[in-house]
Amino acid sequence: MLRTLDLILVGVMTAAAAVTYTIKHHAELKLEEVHRLEAEIKLEKDTIDLLKADWALLSQPNRLERLVNNYNGELQLQPTASTSLVHAKELPMLKSQVPVPDITEAKAGGKAKPKAVAPEPEAEDMMATGSVE
Repeated sequence: MLRTLDLILVGVMTAAAAVTYTIKHHAELKLEEVHRLEAEIKLEKDTIDLLKADWALLSQPNRLERLVNNYNGELQLQPTASTSLVHAKELPMLKSQVPVPDITEAKAGGKAKPKAVAPEPEAEDMMATGSVE
């Protein structure tokens, strides 16, 4: 009887050791994946910082003014008139907002009444034009 119990306990211990090893192996794989993802995130953040610095360098007013003066003869740039700037709400309707005529009334010989399309709620104007209102 004692020998059977010993064999069962040895089997349980072996199974527990195998399960523990498997769990440890999966945890190590996940840890490696976490480290890899953290490295990718750091690389992306560094790239974003580099691009922001590059943009700041390229959009310096002194540099842009120098470029405009150098290439003004070729490009013939003119300042934008303040009357040329419009807000998004001043643009024509999109095709999806154009009222659709009622086909049943058109077939009946009556004048088609366009269905009214509910106006979209005015979104905050996100366009930065630099103009003074």
